[in-house]
Amino acid sequence: MRILFLLLYYPEPHESFNMYADLVEEFVRNGHDVTVISAATENQSASLTTEKGIEVLRVKTQKLFNVTPVLKGIATVLIPYQFKKAIRRHFSNRNFDLVLTPTPPITFVDIVAWLKSKYAMPSYLILRDIFPQNARDLGMIKNPLLFHYFRKKEKKLYRYSDHIGCMSQGNIDYVIKHNPEVDPQKLSLLPNWQKLYPPSEKNNSAKSKYGLDGKFIAIFGGNIGEPQKIENIVELANMYRDNHNIVFLIVGTGTRKGFLEQLVARQKLDNIIIHNTLPRNDYHDLVQNADVGLISLSEKFTIPNIPSKTLSYFNARIPILAFIDANTDYGKILEESQSGFWSVIGDIETYKKNFDTLYNNPELCRQMGENGHKYLKAHLTPDIAYKTIINAIAHSRRKTLQ
Repeated sequence: MRILFLLLYYPEPHESFNMYADLVEEFVRNGHDVTVISAATENQSASLTTEKGIEVLRVKTQKLFNVTPVLKGIATVLIPYQFKKAIRRHFSNRNFDLVLTPTPPITFVDIVAWLKSKYAMPSYLILRDIFPQNARDLGMIKNPLLFHYFRKKEKKLYRYSDHIGCMSQGNIDYVIKHNPEVDPQKLSLLPNWQKLYPPSEKNNSAKSKYGLDGKFIAIFGGNIGEPQKIENIVELANMYRDNHNIVFLIVGTGTRKGFLEQLVARQKLDNIIIHNTLPRNDYHDLVQNADVGLISLSEKFTIPNIPSKTLSYFNARIPILAFIDANTDYGKILEESQSGFWSVIGDIETYKKNFDTLYNNPELCRQMGENGHKYLKAHLTPDIAYKTIINAIAHSRRKTLQ
């Protein structure tokens, strides 16, 4: 098939690939003709290039990342017009057989609706973000009119999507409950995915480089924003401030990174080390040599959130310690995979008890890490995600022909 991917961000060949880039490569590997349309970053110009054999159109947009909710909202509203203009300019005589797009943003629906009318092709929605409810939960959208505007976009997105792949059964149930007009047969399970890391032995090179020799490392890597409620990790670190063997390593950037740094300084926590995004190999080595992978979610969520950083922890064969809201079914994934412990925000005693259990049981850590890796290999690789999407498309085609 001739596939069109609409993405907010597509890494350049020299950058670390992300989940969607891995999926794009999987489609190419299986013989499909793929075109990617992505927003250009601040340091990129608008361009149509071929990258690793993949046609990539980068479109200049307003800044989308690490900006205030207002600026991000404006950029989100404008992006379909900018993408549509670029498609008209470069692909006016091109036909496509399938369009795939993730959320965020839901405003991609305006492009999807236009493309479907132009090419009469099916669309597959990779639902990673139940917006605008998640933004309302976190207090990012307070204006009822603005919420209503985006809610209409969300419903339109579900209507124009022929298939909707959801991260968990909780996400499927949520969409059906709050959108009864959506045909449940459109929805299916499409968990997050990641390539398997090449096998490697644990070594201390990265730990030595960052002064972490001999330390028990609890690592948190990724976005530092409202959804992650980073205070949860600070609260845990505070309980171990007198244990100089334990280090809480936080790697990443985001809108609340400055707040985190101020909080750590105010509480004088020497056991929290904060780094910006590290070189890929360094971060990979640090995760591989960490002892525990940390997950933190805001208790304000009413939607089931499934953190994608789980995949890096599974890949690195380290156990997971999660402090999560009451509405996610993420804990069921840890239980099914037997890859870590979880507790609901507010239950600080269980949170500490779970950390103590991992800290005092190296063999349990090793076994849970292996369990997570096996679960990743069996359920969460790009080829499995590819087959899930293709099977959904093929199934609907068979039904149409019957």
